[in-house]
Amino acid sequence: MNIKNISILGLILAIFFGLGLSFKPEKKDSQQPELESKQLAQSPPMGWNSFDSYGVYLHEEAALANLEVFAKKLKPHGYKYFVIDAGWFGEFKLKDGTMYPAEKHATEVNINEYGLLQPSKTYFPNGLQPIIDRCHELGLKFGIHLMRGIPRAAYKKNTPIKGTDYHARDIADTTSICEWNHQNYGVDMSKPGAQEFYNSLINQMADWGVDFLKYDDLVPFPKEVEGVANAIEQCGRPMVYSLSPGNKVDVSAINSFKRAHMLRVTPDIWDDQVGLDQCFDAWRKWQGEEEPGFWIDLDMIPFGKLQLMSPKPEGVNGHESKKDIAKKIESGELSNVELLAGKGWTRQSAFTKDQMYTFITLRALSASPLMMGGDLPTLDDFSLELITHEDVLDCNQNGIMGSLIYDEDNVEIWKTPKKDRKDGWIGIFNRSKSLKSLSFSKSDFNFVDDEEYIIHDIWANKEVDNFYFTINPNGVVFLKYASPIKM
Repeated sequence: MNIKNISILGLILAIFFGLGLSFKPEKKDSQQPELESKQLAQSPPMGWNSFDSYGVYLHEEAALANLEVFAKKLKPHGYKYFVIDAGWFGEFKLKDGTMYPAEKHATEVNINEYGLLQPSKTYFPNGLQPIIDRCHELGLKFGIHLMRGIPRAAYKKNTPIKGTDYHARDIADTTSICEWNHQNYGVDMSKPGAQEFYNSLINQMADWGVDFLKYDDLVPFPKEVEGVANAIEQCGRPMVYSLSPGNKVDVSAINSFKRAHMLRVTPDIWDDQVGLDQCFDAWRKWQGEEEPGFWIDLDMIPFGKLQLMSPKPEGVNGHESKKDIAKKIESGELSNVELLAGKGWTRQSAFTKDQMYTFITLRALSASPLMMGGDLPTLDDFSLELITHEDVLDCNQNGIMGSLIYDEDNVEIWKTPKKDRKDGWIGIFNRSKSLKSLSFSKSDFNFVDDEEYIIHDIWANKEVDNFYFTINPNGVVFLKYASPIKM
C-alpha cells in the first residue's frame, strides 16, 4: 500500500471517528425487547375478530368486505386491530357447490417444509398477504389466531425445525392435546429446539406483517405462554399478544400471563344471559389486575349478524343445545348435519336491547378490550351506535377496571373513576328478571355529602336531579359524574 492510499484510509477513519461512529455493532440491552413490548396496548385494544360471525371458516371475500367496512365505520372511532381467527390454514372439506364447511375442524392443514402453518388454499387462494397489505394501506393493524403447539401434520412428517438440527418429534408432547381442537400437539419447552420452533413461527408472522397475535389454548400452560413471549420479543416486530381462552385461569401464574397484553378470563361469550352472567363473575374475580400494557379480556362483542357460515339445517329449530343435536344425529333423526365451531346457526344477535345496553356498559366500566365479533357489512345501526358511542369509548379507554361498590337484592353498582380526577362513570345493573324501582343515597355511590356533581344519564341522555331510577329486567343505568366546572 503506498503513502497516498494510507493517507486516504486515514482520512476516512478520521471522518468516522470524528462523527462519533464506530465499526462495532451496538450492544442491545437484553431487557429492551420486553420493555418495548410493554409500550404496546397502553389502553385496552379495540378491533374486530372474525370468530363470532364466521367461526373458523372466514374466507377471502368476506375478510376483504369486513376490512373495508371496518376502515370506514370503526377506524374513525379508534378501532384498529383487524383479527382473523382460527381455521385460516385449514383445507376444509366443503358442502357440494358451496363455501360452507362439511367438517368442524379441517382434517388437512397447510404447512411448509418447516412445519409452519400456511394460508388455506381453500378459503384464501391468494394467501393472506393481499389482506395484510390492504389492512396496512388503510392505516390498520393486522391480527391472526394461532393454536398452542405444533401441528400433528408436522409431527407425522417429522419436519425439521428451522435453523436447528432438531425435528418436530424432538419437541412435541403427544400427551398434551387441546380439548376442543386436535390439530396440534403441545410443545415440551424443556426440550432443545422447542424455543427455536416458536421463534421460527413468530418470525414468519413478523415477516408477513402481523401486528396482533391471539394465541389459543395457551392459558393453562405457563411455560408455553413464556415461550411465545420470548419468541415475540426476539422477532423484531412489535406485536400485541393476546391469551385465550380463559375459563380455566390459574391466578398463581399471573406473572407469566403478564408477559402478554391481554388475558381472557371467560369462556366464549355469546348472545345470551349466561354469557352476561359469566362476564359479571369474571369482573368480580379480576377487578384491579389491569394495568397499562396488560388488560383483563372478557371476550368479544356478539352484536349484529352471527355464524354466517353455519346455516340452519332442515329438521333443526335453532334452539337445541349441541348435546341435543348430537343425540339426534346419533339416533339417526338428523343426517347430513355437522356441529360446527361456534354456537348455534346463522342469526341476528339474540340479545334484547336491555341486554345490549348492559353488555356494552359492562365493557366500558371494566376496561375490557373491545373486540367486535359480528359481521360488519350487515351491521345494524343500533349495534354500531353502541360500539362507537363516545361515552362508552371514553370510559373504556380510560383504562381503569371499575370496582363493585354496592351489591344488594340483585342490584349491583360498579364505579370507574377517571385517572387522577374526581370525575368518572357509574353503572347501576339490575341483575334480576323483574322491573325494579330504586332509590339511592349519595353514600351508595361513595359520594361524600359536601361533594357536588353534575350527573348525566348516558342512555336516557338527560341530567339526573335525584337518585331515583326505574330499571328494566337485566337492564342498566349508565351515569357520568363530573364537577360543575369540568362537565
